Amino acid sequence: QVQLVESGGGLVQAGESLRLSCAAAGTIFSIHTMGWYRQAPGKQRELVASITTDGISNYADSVKGRFTISRDNAKNTVYLQMNSLRPDDTAVYYCAARLTSGSSTFRTTNNYWGQGTQVTVSS
Repeated sequence: QVQLVESGGGLVQAGESLRLSCAAAGTIFSIHTMGWYRQAPGKQRELVASITTDGISNYADSVKGRFTISRDNAKNTVYLQMNSLRPDDTAVYYCAARLTSGSSTFRTTNNYWGQGTQVTVSS
């Protein structure tokens, strides 16, 4: 069993910063791409940023220059540093990871999601 546990959400004012963390736990053999998505009320879930095992990152245009994704492979953890937050960044943020888990005799690769953490930016 694999779990993604997120932390770091909260309520901030416009222009402030937050850092989200997401740790993968369980019998994990390897983690491939990790990323952050968000979903605002009444909108579809959208990709915010992703990062490969080698550290190659990709960002939504709306967060480029403000958000930074990083990962610590030794800790199976991905981070999202969010600076210069704006009210339109308000959403539930979800961690996602594609990883290989299982036992020594059986392994499977699947996509996993965290439970979501609320980020609210007031004007």
